[in-house]
Amino acid sequence: MSNAAATQLSADLPISQGVLDGLTAKFAASAEEYDRLGVFPRANFEELQRHDLIGLTVAKEYGGRGARLGEALRVLRAVAKGEPSTALILFMTYAYHSSPTRVATWPEHVYAKIAREAAGEISLIGGLRVEPELGTPVRGGMPKTEARRTPQGWSLTGNKIYSTGSTGLRWFGVWAKTDEPEPRVGTFLVRSDSPGIRIEPAWDHLGMRASVSHEVVFENTPVPEDHAVDIRAPSAWAKLGDAAAASWFSLATATIYDAVAHSARDWLAGYLKQRVPTNLGAALATLPRVQEKFGEIEARLYQNRVLIADAAKRADAGLPLTGHEVNLVKYHTTNNAIRAVEIGLELTGNPGISRKNPLERHYRDVLCSRVHSPQNDTILSGVGRSAFAL
Repeated sequence: MSNAAATQLSADLPISQGVLDGLTAKFAASAEEYDRLGVFPRANFEELQRHDLIGLTVAKEYGGRGARLGEALRVLRAVAKGEPSTALILFMTYAYHSSPTRVATWPEHVYAKIAREAAGEISLIGGLRVEPELGTPVRGGMPKTEARRTPQGWSLTGNKIYSTGSTGLRWFGVWAKTDEPEPRVGTFLVRSDSPGIRIEPAWDHLGMRASVSHEVVFENTPVPEDHAVDIRAPSAWAKLGDAAAASWFSLATATIYDAVAHSARDWLAGYLKQRVPTNLGAALATLPRVQEKFGEIEARLYQNRVLIADAAKRADAGLPLTGHEVNLVKYHTTNNAIRAVEIGLELTGNPGISRKNPLERHYRDVLCSRVHSPQNDTILSGVGRSAFAL
């Protein structure tokens, strides 16, 4: 078999579970260090690249594997069980290359360059949308970040906060408005080593610390004309609805934080089986109350597994859930994940919140699921409005 044929065959096969388990173990071994240092987990991405996993969702014509949602979630789950910030950063690159609308709306030669880089290098892309004044664009409003016309294309000025992956990304997809009399809004593609960019080390959060979601400042940063890749009137954006994109964002978030809860569950099971108080003379796992509470953890994580698997299967079959339905999957799975880890803390007491044990880190990480859009209030309000409209 030729090398080209072997490469094509491997691209068509699912990633082996052995490879994924190996990634989980390797990333888990350094997760505490990345959490304490709060730095970009570069070694993890070097390992992912060794397995050709950064370009997992890049189409085959650009050198990627062309994986669909279900396979991408398998990889994200394995990565997140080891180190969830790595999975969150990786997810953005997967989502960008999973959407066929990139080819339809971006200049083909620009997208092809980004895609081929991701398939062959550690070339990550992330969306920079949130601003100090605006908050998240999901809740409406115009960005303050502005692109001004120049003879060469555009000049970008503004601040973006909560910029996941900031110091490790090669490409920023910056949400900005134009300086035209009737401003348009959309994505300006900016290479991270462009002039006029600085990264302020503002990310010092409770959890997901290695996501390095710092503030990125643009000061007259030049952007080529053809890198204004999808600019539209605000009203045009308001009319758009992409069920596939909604599935990606909600199910990836659900998968990552469910994986955190599973890591907590696995540590907890070992602890409860090994901990033998002298007054009991038996492992904590033998107590009926402990078994009942652990059973609740199992029940919640089982519900998560079924919800995510069903939604991913439907999406890959071209029958994705509606926006409200997929948001409810995110709502239930992230709340279940938080509660599962909380039960672990209830069962362990002081050891559960000790920095020498990973449970407290898992709890800090899983709490971050609440801040990802769409947030619980948005999900429930939308579902409620839809129900009243029936």
